[in-house]
Amino acid sequence: MTTSAADRELVDLVASRALKRGTFRLASGREASFYLDAKQVVLDAHGAMLVGRAILRRLQDCGPLPHAVGGMSIGADPVTGAVVTMAGVEGLPLKGFMVRKEAKGHGLQKYVEGPVEPGQRVVIVEDVVTTGGSSLLAIDRAVEFGLVVERLVAVIDRLAGGREALAARGIPLESLVTIRDLGIDPDAT
Repeated sequence: MTTSAADRELVDLVASRALKRGTFRLASGREASFYLDAKQVVLDAHGAMLVGRAILRRLQDCGPLPHAVGGMSIGADPVTGAVVTMAGVEGLPLKGFMVRKEAKGHGLQKYVEGPVEPGQRVVIVEDVVTTGGSSLLAIDRAVEFGLVVERLVAVIDRLAGGREALAARGIPLESLVTIRDLGIDPDAT
C-alpha cells in the first residue's frame, strides 16, 4: 500500500471503526481473534469517499478504465456505489453491477443486475477478502453472464488465502488495506 495521506487516513479509519477484537466465526467457517466489519467504513460518508477515490485511482492507474465494477451483494454493494459515485464526480463513464447469491425468483431471474452487457470488461470489488470464496462465486456468476473479469480490488485483505485462491484462477487481487497495515501478523491469527 502506498503511504499517501488519504491511504493513511483510510488505514486509521479501518483500525478505529472496522477492527473488532474477540472470538469470531468467519464466513469461511474459520474462527478468528479479530473481525473486520468494513461496512462501518464503507457506509460512512467520509469512509465511502476515501474508498471510492482509492479504488478509482487504482482503476485509472492500470490502463483503460473497465466498463463496470461490482461484486457479491451485500458486501460489495456499498463499495460499488462509492466507486461509481466518485467516477461520476470526475465525469468518468463507469457503471456498477451487483451479483446475487440466488437468482431473483421473478422477472428476468438473473444473478447479475445492472447496466452491463456480455463482453464488457469489469473489475470485481469486495469489502473484505478472507479465503476468496464469495469473490470466486461473484467471478463465476459474472463470467457466466458473459463479463470479462480483469481483477479484484478489495477494501481489506485478511491475508488468509484469498490472494492465492484468486491467483489460481488467473485473477489478480489488489487491496487498499491488509491486516499487516493494522499491525496484525497474519501468521499469528
